[in-house]
Amino acid sequence: CRYLAVQLSPAIPVFAAVLFLFAMATLLRTSFSDPGVIPRALPDEAAFIEMEIEATNGTVLQGQRPPPRIKNFQINNQIVKLKYCYTCKIFRPPRASHCSICDNCVERFDHHCPWVGNCVGKRNYRYFYLFILSLSLLTIYIFTFNIVYVALKSLKIGFLNTLKETPGTYPFTSLTVLTVLEVLICFFTLWSVVGLTGFHTFLVALNQTTNEDIKGSWTGKNRVQNPYSHGNIVKNCCEVLCGPLPPSVLDRRGILQQEESTSQEESCPRVPSAPEPTAAQGPGGQAEESSTRQKDGSLPHRSAVPAPPLSNAEMPEEKQLTSGELPTPSQDAGQAEH
Repeated sequence: CRYLAVQLSPAIPVFAAVLFLFAMATLLRTSFSDPGVIPRALPDEAAFIEMEIEATNGTVLQGQRPPPRIKNFQINNQIVKLKYCYTCKIFRPPRASHCSICDNCVERFDHHCPWVGNCVGKRNYRYFYLFILSLSLLTIYIFTFNIVYVALKSLKIGFLNTLKETPGTYPFTSLTVLTVLEVLICFFTLWSVVGLTGFHTFLVALNQTTNEDIKGSWTGKNRVQNPYSHGNIVKNCCEVLCGPLPPSVLDRRGILQQEESTSQEESCPRVPSAPEPTAAQGPGGQAEESSTRQKDGSLPHRSAVPAPPLSNAEMPEEKQLTSGELPTPSQDAGQAEH
């Protein structure tokens, strides 16, 4: 606001612009960064894991429920269970979980945020926390200086006169009306944004995730202590917000292969085509038709089994052959062949 820049300090709008740019930068970094997606197992790796599980659990009788696929892992003298992901075909690392929206296993999974359009995990949690923290500070900043602007104007000419005197744009007749609306919007926004920031500040201090807090992994009936907590708020904050980031294991330039089509082709082998039926050979080496033409003029299907040759006694008198005489093709047969 020019009024605050002139009356108080020109640093007020500058600081607001810096907060806005920082909030937008952390929002984009959270949205477009890899949260820590764990690659799925290759077919050979998945087959090897299945063999290990079968060797460990043994054969399961038909009708019986197979045992859960879990591995025990020790962290800080405490047993942590590694669960098997049936979608990714891997044993998930500690604190990892499968996101049903992204359909990927994410390392140190916190939650899936619809406002940033991405999962919040190990590699982008610090940017998400800085985003909601800067957004809370920006909301409080705007809310505070809007009240200061209205208060300074009201001290000079009164609140009602301020609403009437200050020029504005359509459909509002006063710039102060816009300021009052901003105060109301910021007031109701503060409860959600600042509350979310306070909740994640609590999780960072305890070195927990939202997923662990909702499931009650380290509280509730189990009463199991958090093996990842250092017992010190400063150390927990330094590990979550300032610790080294692991490199991304995603191959962004890789080519996605169509696994479904190849698996269907492998599961459905090609059936060899049946050989075409051949014409039956007669005693004289010529092809004989198994039947005559039908009434509609179409030829019936030929049988693959050759018809037995007729004996000399069964033949008509005109076609009976003497011993040593070769059969001669008739004219009708030759015309039929042509």
